[in-house]
Amino acid sequence: MTDHHGTSRRHRVGILVFDGIKMLDVSGPAEVFAEANAFGARYDVVIVSPDGRPVSTSIGIELPVAAAAADLDRVDTVLVSGGDVFPTAPVSDELRKATRLLAETTDRLASICTGAFVLGAAGLLHGRRATTHWRHTQLLASLYPDVDVQPDSIYVRDGQVYTSAGVSAGIDLALAMVEDDLGSDLARRVAQSLVVFMQRSGGQSQFSASLQGPAPRSSALRDVTDLVKSDPAREYSVGIMAELASMSVRQLNRVFRVELATTPSKFVESIRLDAAKAALASGYSVTETAQRSGFGNPETLRRIFVARVGVPPTTYQQRFATAKRS
Repeated sequence: MTDHHGTSRRHRVGILVFDGIKMLDVSGPAEVFAEANAFGARYDVVIVSPDGRPVSTSIGIELPVAAAAADLDRVDTVLVSGGDVFPTAPVSDELRKATRLLAETTDRLASICTGAFVLGAAGLLHGRRATTHWRHTQLLASLYPDVDVQPDSIYVRDGQVYTSAGVSAGIDLALAMVEDDLGSDLARRVAQSLVVFMQRSGGQSQFSASLQGPAPRSSALRDVTDLVKSDPAREYSVGIMAELASMSVRQLNRVFRVELATTPSKFVESIRLDAAKAALASGYSVTETAQRSGFGNPETLRRIFVARVGVPPTTYQQRFATAKRS
């Protein structure tokens, strides 16, 4: 590897693991750095745990580690892996301490997937922009209101602190780091060798369900939202929805805002977007999908897809309609 002064040097990457880590959160980024070495980079990847003992992974394999976090010499980059244990379980004091210790001795700190909850618990995301798996972005924002959560980002860089979305997004993050270190040409060769995108089009919205969160508390609003979900192609003006809920338009807007943190029109659009995703994945044409989901015409569907998902409906269908290849 060559630094900014043209001097050849090694770049040490430490990956912090714990019981329950997602194996791909470790192996994905590690393979990117290893592949970069085949093209002239000089990355050394070392895996550490809070106490230096091996950890169990999400697929039941025991993963050996090189050292305890406290015993690791200074490293250039630290990656904190994620796992299904978070965010349901609290981050242990031992893991928080290990994360803070490594953060004090590195130039670049990153988390993969739910590793963002570890950084948050360690106080390392204060006042920063960050992301995590789409399923947990709302909870991250709720637990750490001083963090500017970017729910649609594949990865986020804020200074020298990086966070990435779910699982395979760790590969995107590692490629971005290789590009920062060694330039786009080498990073592109690594991406081509691993048969992955150098940069994905669109964000997490193309993988996520559009609407997350609790059901409405009031039965009148719940009846309306259930109807929209069951028949998204029906006409749902604010006036019609207010009449269905036996409320005034003003009252309906207020209840939607208080109970669902959205507006009636945005709720309908989100439900229709979910219906459109399902129809496209099932093989319906864009025109059929627009009609079945309530968007009416292909141009409206395309405009909303690009705005909300980041890619056109045809691109989405190509990616998610089937995993089969002829």
